[in-house]
Amino acid sequence: MNLLRGLEGNGEEGRGGSVSGGGVSSVSVSGGSVSGVSENEPSPTVGIGMDCSIIPVKRREDLFIVQTTDFFYPIIDDPYKMGRIACANVVSDLYAVGVSHIDSMHMIVGVCTKMTPEESGVCTELLMKGFKDAVKEAESVLTGGDTRINPWCTIGGVATSVCKISEFIMPIHAEVGDVLVLTKALGTQMACKAITLIDDQVLWPKILHVAPEEVIRKGYEMAINSMMRLNKTAAKLMHLFNTHACTDVTGYGILGHAENLAKYQKNPVTFSIHNLPVINKMAAVAKVCGNLRLLEGRAPETSGGLLICIPKRQGEAFCKELERQEGIQAWIIGLVEKGDRTAKLIEKPRIIDVSG
Repeated sequence: MNLLRGLEGNGEEGRGGSVSGGGVSSVSVSGGSVSGVSENEPSPTVGIGMDCSIIPVKRREDLFIVQTTDFFYPIIDDPYKMGRIACANVVSDLYAVGVSHIDSMHMIVGVCTKMTPEESGVCTELLMKGFKDAVKEAESVLTGGDTRINPWCTIGGVATSVCKISEFIMPIHAEVGDVLVLTKALGTQMACKAITLIDDQVLWPKILHVAPEEVIRKGYEMAINSMMRLNKTAAKLMHLFNTHACTDVTGYGILGHAENLAKYQKNPVTFSIHNLPVINKMAAVAKVCGNLRLLEGRAPETSGGLLICIPKRQGEAFCKELERQEGIQAWIIGLVEKGDRTAKLIEKPRIIDVSG
């Protein structure tokens, strides 16, 4: 069985990413009738360009539809886990605006024409089971789905929530002096790629110079567990710790998503990234493989963490509370400074090797 059949040679990493975004990106396709962000009272809206759409419900001025669509092709060869990852990636767009209750989900599956009927049947069933189990973990309901014939396997869906204005956080209020918090380590796609290079007679010896095989295998498992993990708890904590803005880190990399978030801020600010928490040894692996995008903040992530702008006095408390509730780390990776609605990675960022 080969879940990645038909994907040979796609993208620099060789696998994974969004069908909508192209290449290896995992880029959300957000619905909406407007472009950008508007905070006109009493009906703020978020449209094309941000993580999800936020649209006032007609005939009910107190309610809003928060919705996103995302689908992409596999980055690992385990269909059940890939289904879970796909669901986590979809719902993350809603978690990025602080929505922690998702009312309904719709599954989208592309059945690969290059698989045998037996392979296709097994893979599709496991993909759907993984997706459904993650929907259940998110405490949502799967209300429908679409299946299409495709040259390669795809998986994704639509997540929808109907919210009051107090239940979501407009991603536009970053202030000078805020800190930038990241809730998942970077390097997921590098970790998934590295494990496939064991038989590569050129790259594998180079990799072994910077990391033993057991570290590569552990990094791969860390990446899978990270990608399957929902950002739900972090979304809830955003309300408790006075979050000013947030996005999730996926196909554009940490710097790309920081840049996108910065340009929508009401205040003239710049996001300055000083630290890069990376799955253990993946920064070194990326370097010896000639892939510098991870060190430049441009490497795509799948089902990545939330990048949160939060008051400095509450940043450390947020990280501690997330670790207390979920047993996982979060990191303060930078600062919000006075600027021109841009983001930057300092010249020599500190690489934090994350081993657990």
